[in-house]
Amino acid sequence: MAYLINNKCIDCDMCVPECPNHAISVVDHRYIIDPEKCTECVGFYEQPTCVNVCPIRCIKKDPSHQETREQLIAKFKALNS
Repeated sequence: MAYLINNKCIDCDMCVPECPNHAISVVDHRYIIDPEKCTECVGFYEQPTCVNVCPIRCIKKDPSHQETREQLIAKFKALNS
């Protein structure tokens, strides 16, 4: 399951440099997470770093992009091969 940044985001930019897959970007003055690149940090860390560094906890799981751990591992391998 990918993550999403909700409208409570204060544009602090803490999450962007933490994403190992470069899945976070700014579009139309909003931070977004590309579900095609988000692996929930599987393959890199035990927990999603964007969630851990967000000072206001505005990064949540995106229910429209559910994936199993196996799918996340496969995505990690495809993005990093």
